[in-house]
Amino acid sequence: MESVIQLGLSILFLVAVILIWFMIGYQLVLTVAGFFHHMGSLKERKEVDGMNFDYPPVSILIPAHNEEIVIGATLDAMLALDYPRDKLEIVVINDGSTDATGDIVADYARKDARVVLYDVPRGEGGKGKSRALNLGLGIAKSPYIAIYDADNTPAPDALRYLVAQLLLHPELGAVLGKFRTINKKRNLLTRFINIETLSFQSMLQAGRWRLFRIATLPGTNFVIRKEVLDQLGGWDEDAITEDSELSIRMYMNNWRIKFIPYSVTYEQEPERWDVWLKQRTRWVRGNNYVAKKFFGLRKDIKSKRLRLEILYLFAMYYIFFVAILISDFIFILTATRLVSIPLPGPYNIVWVLAVVLFFGEILLALSYDHEDSPRAVWYMALMYFTYCQLWIVVVGKAFYLDVVGKEKAVWVKTVRFSVKDTP
Repeated sequence: MESVIQLGLSILFLVAVILIWFMIGYQLVLTVAGFFHHMGSLKERKEVDGMNFDYPPVSILIPAHNEEIVIGATLDAMLALDYPRDKLEIVVINDGSTDATGDIVADYARKDARVVLYDVPRGEGGKGKSRALNLGLGIAKSPYIAIYDADNTPAPDALRYLVAQLLLHPELGAVLGKFRTINKKRNLLTRFINIETLSFQSMLQAGRWRLFRIATLPGTNFVIRKEVLDQLGGWDEDAITEDSELSIRMYMNNWRIKFIPYSVTYEQEPERWDVWLKQRTRWVRGNNYVAKKFFGLRKDIKSKRLRLEILYLFAMYYIFFVAILISDFIFILTATRLVSIPLPGPYNIVWVLAVVLFFGEILLALSYDHEDSPRAVWYMALMYFTYCQLWIVVVGKAFYLDVVGKEKAVWVKTVRFSVKDTP
């Protein structure tokens, strides 16, 4: 009986090693590709800075539900954008707010004609970001639509860089920039999130664009042609990760999306673990919806690269989930000496090399934003044993809610904080 258990654990151990190395190997390829995209972007930015553009009208859509704490700073940043004044429309969709959001925006609108307040009709508010964006799209006057969350403070040149790419490349349906964590120094959680988001964008967004000409729309800091939204019928109001869902439909209709890392916005990230758990669970459930929706349409998807992207949306969470779960289970059993795995081979070295390579990939990605410090290595080590492990809870909870409980996914607003208190 003991030999059977050891055989089973040995097989599980091999599966975990293979899955982890598969993910790390794929990320290594993307990291290298992301490096070349980063270098190319430095050159591209200089070229764009030397060009003269006849910038077209742009409508910025900002969904806002109880955002009185942050909406003032957001509008200040929008009004400070380095973009022709007569070509900019800033539409704030007051989505059923019960605080002073509407009053604050109305005050800005009285002072500056570029700001437009749209109050969602009574009884129709609070139904999610997709619904709010569709309502805002209905009144937007411009041929280009920019999306920013209500807590975002973009750099003055962020919008100009995004629009320039759409003018230069008619095959692009949308372009997205980078988002950075404005409250990264608040606590340990925000430092972890800062490392996670920067590495994700520099490896996966940049790498996939360089290799496959694929990038995924984020929830903020992107510009899309209005004709694309009209063609696709706007946002899917059942999708709680409306960005990834819209991305797939764009690719199915032969539009491309490009990642522009030098267009930067700053946003708030969760400062409490319970808020982080709700947000990340929503992300996983949203991707579950997207994977399920388009898996049923796989016969209509001719592009192999797009099929790979849909597979990745699902595998990104669940392959990682299975690998970490197995490795943790075996680690506990062997560390407590309940069982031993008499499997020949340099597996300990293989495991250590995987961790070292994982750290190296992240450090390279962080270096683009000059955040590859020795302290970052310490945070990464701590993340590996804490933050990364918590994804087991996130994915497990999302799977239970969608598959076992079959609960309807609803939009959950992220808790905001005062920007005046930002360290």
